[in-house]
Amino acid sequence: MTAKKKSGKQLPLITNSKARHKFTLGDKHEAGIQLLGTEVKSIRLGNAQISESFARFVKEELYLFNAHIAEYEYGGDQNHEPQRPRKLLLKRKEIDRLRIDIEAAGKAIVPLRLYFKEAIVKCEIAVGMGKNQRDKRQDLKKRVAAREAEQAFKKSLRR
Repeated sequence: MTAKKKSGKQLPLITNSKARHKFTLGDKHEAGIQLLGTEVKSIRLGNAQISESFARFVKEELYLFNAHIAEYEYGGDQNHEPQRPRKLLLKRKEIDRLRIDIEAAGKAIVPLRLYFKEAIVKCEIAVGMGKNQRDKRQDLKKRVAAREAEQAFKKSLRR
């Protein structure tokens, strides 16, 4: 028996850097995403962006809107639309739980990252509550204070 060889090529991780700044995040879920072949190839090349995207219910199903996956360079006439709605694949219990969270408190479903799990593209989503300007400033102050404390600690170790 031979062990499977792992290729040295690292698969891309597409993250939503604005999510933690704009939202207070709650429960996280891992969802599959229904994609076309050219979309998967484009994501493999790192040509995707989810910073302005969001998830919304359409009838009884959850869809990802405003996620930009660039057209595949060699796709030809079978290429996809870059910003089409994409269905998120979750179990019924998870979908029902998300629907209750959204309707009860006026929250939003925010995609945090797109990544490969073996050969399958997954989307990590979270329930988020929008932050107001004051909350964003307080978070920024906390990060700056933590960074300054860490720098002072490193400086004291050097002496």
